[in-house]
Amino acid sequence: MSNIPLPGLLRADGTPGVDTRLLEQIFDQMHDTAFFIKDEHGRYRVVNHSLVERHGFQSKSQVLGRRPCDLCPGDFGRLPAEQDAQVLRTGKPIIERLELHWHTPHRPVWCLTTKLPIRDAKGRVNGIIGISKDLGAPVPTQEIPVGVTIALRRLETGYDEPITPSQLAALAHMPPTRFARIIKRIHGISPMQLITKTRIAAGSRLLRESQQTIADIALQCGFCDHSAFTRAFRKLTGLSPTQFRAGAEP
Repeated sequence: MSNIPLPGLLRADGTPGVDTRLLEQIFDQMHDTAFFIKDEHGRYRVVNHSLVERHGFQSKSQVLGRRPCDLCPGDFGRLPAEQDAQVLRTGKPIIERLELHWHTPHRPVWCLTTKLPIRDAKGRVNGIIGISKDLGAPVPTQEIPVGVTIALRRLETGYDEPITPSQLAALAHMPPTRFARIIKRIHGISPMQLITKTRIAAGSRLLRESQQTIADIALQCGFCDHSAFTRAFRKLTGLSPTQFRAGAEP
């Protein structure tokens, strides 16, 4: 998919080379999804209303022509801009990366972000098209197979212990591939992403509700040390544990 050229989607100056109004109309109806097209400098050229609202703006004109780092302070702007630069430089897509975003004003939401390179007729990367979709509400417990329920309860109570997707599948008495499909249907993410999400969510609660050291919280949440916890936390939230505890938000 990432190698399919889209000739004419963006002109040499970064402006849309085709009528994108239909795309905008479709994605404007998706309130749980931020949609965007960016030029080779990472500047927004097409966006939907959801993306505008997430940044606390009223109109698309306030966003167009600007980069994430122009809209959000600190790591909340820097990290997505660095992602864009990586896709533009390497031509490698980002597929369903689990991230914790903040919707203005200060509402945390788990998202899956996908960014695909746009290529011209000669194969040169000259832009990015992507979405960031909020994770939906989990499937009701009564609709989950009993074995999967057991595995999920094990994760909820034992995320501080070493645990792998294969071990969870074994607890559910299922092949890993079938277990992964069910978890995807229930939570919208892979088993490994679910493990990470569970641990980071627990860590964020402890950071806000306790006075424990970050090193102690890291161990309680299943990370081998302070550094591993910090790397995972920053990757998913855009903040270090220390910044999060201090209340730094976009």
